[in-house]
Amino acid sequence: MTSWVMDDQTSTAEARGVTPDEIVAAMPFAAGLGIRLETAGPDETVAVLPWSDAHTTAGGLLHGGALMALADTAGAVCAFLGLPPGARTATTESGTHLFRAVAGSAVRATARPVHAGRTQVVVQTDLTDDRGRLVARTTQTQAVIPG
Repeated sequence: MTSWVMDDQTSTAEARGVTPDEIVAAMPFAAGLGIRLETAGPDETVAVLPWSDAHTTAGGLLHGGALMALADTAGAVCAFLGLPPGARTATTESGTHLFRAVAGSAVRATARPVHAGRTQVVVQTDLTDDRGRLVARTTQTQAVIPG
């Protein structure tokens, strides 16, 4: 497992000297699901979960847990990239509203911070299907763990 901590305060993953692929590789669960980051920054992170039959329910619909894992990944990356040098983060609360079933479509998660404080970061993540329709919204709280 790859492990790393950001060591400076810049605006995107690339500016910090790490690629979006390296961020996902540091999260084995997200990597195993096939999640990829399109953009990664403290003001907005966009992640995609490609369609896979392996992520479905018995009815052939995308499993809600897969949607929540995508939202948690995008939100955590967004929160992490806004932290002070050496700090880490962990999800302490997450709530998801599922609005629409997904069948045969990749899902895109767009995470944006709602609050960034000294001890916690709150992130809202909207999940949309290939047609741009909102399928879920997650609000999560990330603890700030000083380095």
